[in-house]
Amino acid sequence: MKPAAEPVTGIPVGGASATGTWSSGLFDCFDDCGLCCLTCWCPCITFGKVAEIVDRGATSCGTAGALYALLATLTGCQCIYSCTYRAKMRAQYALPAGPCGDCCVHFCCEPCSLVQQYKELKARGYDPDIGWQLNAERGNGNAPAVQMMGR
Repeated sequence: MKPAAEPVTGIPVGGASATGTWSSGLFDCFDDCGLCCLTCWCPCITFGKVAEIVDRGATSCGTAGALYALLATLTGCQCIYSCTYRAKMRAQYALPAGPCGDCCVHFCCEPCSLVQQYKELKARGYDPDIGWQLNAERGNGNAPAVQMMGR
């Protein structure tokens, strides 16, 4: 007789809402008019916010946004940079690549893809507007709670 399997313990990778599907569609970007306008006119801001959360604070919003703006200005190929963050995010949350590959999505629909990523982070409990550090301090999403040392 086989012994019963041990119960699974620990924190699920991707959180409790990790269903393997995006919380919003690629063309649901018009649901939030303010975010849609910001992303259309200044995508470097939305990208910076997404990149900081996806990188778990290793890259700041300002650094990622400035690099995005520099690539956009000098080469027009910022979608190559931003699609790498879509791939990271998909890997973190086991999200599907559809409707086509990450770079294709960013090349054809850059603002919509950035809004979709931003909305996905919001749906998973993060607030991209406040950055990684404050999300971690508040225990938002899967951010580890930050313990402060007292004097």
